[in-house]
Amino acid sequence: MTINIQPFVEIRRQLHRIPEPGFAEFKTQQFVLDTLAKLPQERIEIKTWRTGVLVKVKGTNPTKRIGYRTDMDGLPIAEETSYEFQSTHPGYMHACGHDMHMSIALGVLTYFVENSVRDDLIFIFQPAEEGPGGAQPMLESEEFAAWRPDYIFALHIAPEYPVGTIATKPGILFANTSELFIDLIGKGGHAAFPHTANDMVIAAAHLATQLQSIVSRNIDPLDSGVVTIGKIEGGTKQNIIAEKARLEGTIRTLSMESMKKIKSRIEALVKGIETGFECKAEIDYGSNYCQVYNEETVTREFMEWLPQTGLARLIECKEAMTGEDFGYFLEKIPGFMLWLGVNTPYGLHHAKIEPDEKAIEVAVNIFTRYLEWKVNAQEKSPSTLK
Repeated sequence: MTINIQPFVEIRRQLHRIPEPGFAEFKTQQFVLDTLAKLPQERIEIKTWRTGVLVKVKGTNPTKRIGYRTDMDGLPIAEETSYEFQSTHPGYMHACGHDMHMSIALGVLTYFVENSVRDDLIFIFQPAEEGPGGAQPMLESEEFAAWRPDYIFALHIAPEYPVGTIATKPGILFANTSELFIDLIGKGGHAAFPHTANDMVIAAAHLATQLQSIVSRNIDPLDSGVVTIGKIEGGTKQNIIAEKARLEGTIRTLSMESMKKIKSRIEALVKGIETGFECKAEIDYGSNYCQVYNEETVTREFMEWLPQTGLARLIECKEAMTGEDFGYFLEKIPGFMLWLGVNTPYGLHHAKIEPDEKAIEVAVNIFTRYLEWKVNAQEKSPSTLK
């Protein structure tokens, strides 16, 4: 069956206009619900969880559930694209492709409402992927437990790959990640009398430099880790010694052992700053995401299937230091995530990113065909449904 993609391109554009923060996706949730309300209702069931949505497309004779997850939230970025359909929410933008992710999910969902398969399909519209993290609490919710899938899949747009390219790999795909916030508290004073004050700008500068020694000197060089300080705030005026300073950053590793080691070293270095600069310090690790680890068997199965279809070019890519809370689902449920090529010179989280909308058709075609094949390829097993 030929899929008319244009409605889902328009859905993407409408969603692009209303980016919202994590757990505040109220307009987005309502848009998804309104879109679902236009579909035949006899084969779908809908639940909401906070600002998320779960949809069951009922199979004809289900023995298992297969899940497809998409994320919903935007980012606090002022848009600088050339679009006529720019964000109507000042200071917020869909700069990570979640508008495309949702339109693709709705395209796949709509296809299966109109073309039944034996097993139940569970479509998961998850809030707060960008923070503070919606996957883990959603996974633990009663609503999710009622329709818990036996397999689960997801995608993420990839600016660097051409449209028509899919990239994935078995095993670790995305890194373990943690936010990092460090507050330093000293004593303010006049710039002319530094000996009577305790300068936290100087302390922050020393600490920022010291933190960069962790990966180079405390992590196995055959492993991988990144400590980034993306923001430093301190002081109020050029002639006032700063009483407080704040460092904000992220930690990314390809193993939990390295994540623990980096945090341990951060804490040791911060204690040294407290002693050396006679100040107080507070550390907050914010949101922590586990690695995205693609299950070997089901990922290889997909990677063997896709080239036979002619639907896209497949690349077995390397792991990336990107963070994604879909990893929490993959900790508990077999499945995989893949990169979808969208061919744009601007990277993820960039104010000028303009993904090629032709990728929507590529993704909808791949996942409709794959899920049909996945259902038909499976031998019937004893029902696990409740």
